[in-house]
Amino acid sequence: MRIDSAALIEKRGQEVPVLPKEKNLRPKKNKRRHKKPMPSVVQRLFDTCKEVFAEGGAGVIPSEKDIDRIKSVLESMRPSDVGLNQHMPFFKTLDAEGAPQITYLHLYACDRFSMCIFCLPPGAIIPLHNHPGMTVFGKILFGSMHIRSFDWADIPQDTSCKLNPTHFQPAGVRLAELKKNAVFTAPCDTSILYPAAGGNMHRFTAVTACAVLDVLGPPYSDSEGRHCTYYQEFPYANFSGDSSMAPVDDGERYAWLEEKEKPDNFFVVGAPYGGPRITEKTQ
Repeated sequence: MRIDSAALIEKRGQEVPVLPKEKNLRPKKNKRRHKKPMPSVVQRLFDTCKEVFAEGGAGVIPSEKDIDRIKSVLESMRPSDVGLNQHMPFFKTLDAEGAPQITYLHLYACDRFSMCIFCLPPGAIIPLHNHPGMTVFGKILFGSMHIRSFDWADIPQDTSCKLNPTHFQPAGVRLAELKKNAVFTAPCDTSILYPAAGGNMHRFTAVTACAVLDVLGPPYSDSEGRHCTYYQEFPYANFSGDSSMAPVDDGERYAWLEEKEKPDNFFVVGAPYGGPRITEKTQ
């Protein structure tokens, strides 16, 4: 019970006795003990992808807001966040005579999205391939990589159009429009490609040792018809017919692509992911 010291005054001028303060016998709470640890960057990426791709499917593109959410997490990611550094054996060329071996690190996969890392030593090449029905995020964690990418060209069928090479097009060959052809060095913006835009078909060449983290939504699935198809590239002039009827820059802007088998010299080996653990939370 609280006692009011002013009520003890009976006469004017009488001194007010000072009562001893009540002691708080409750033990002090250890605030640090109850503080939750911050999730790792890779865990935040997983949680964000799980929400963004919750109801996704082939050809379904996340909203601009959701794309920015994933991109924001990737932009903050560093090699150490996934247990990597450029001095690891993955990034060394082991055989000077053969094609450099590429290492694949599996982070997570379900039927809605997947997360993985490709580790490339200098000179390693991931050949031209597609991503059918997918939205793909690519983050170069370190190093320099040359990217050459295409989308299928949207060519008008009007014969009066200067760029109408369909009547010169051989069977099995299709015209594609160049989207990227440059070297990208970390830190750089996250690359985003879409089912029919942004460079859905691309080729990676490691200028230096480098690592790239990929998020695919949805992932490849043979049972659902999302096969990884490889392509051979031919110069535009090979099947362009009368080049005098076409714009001057078509030789640089367009190329012909033909499906091919997976190259025999393309080697990818799996290795355990050694970064922070990803926890799939249950509701």
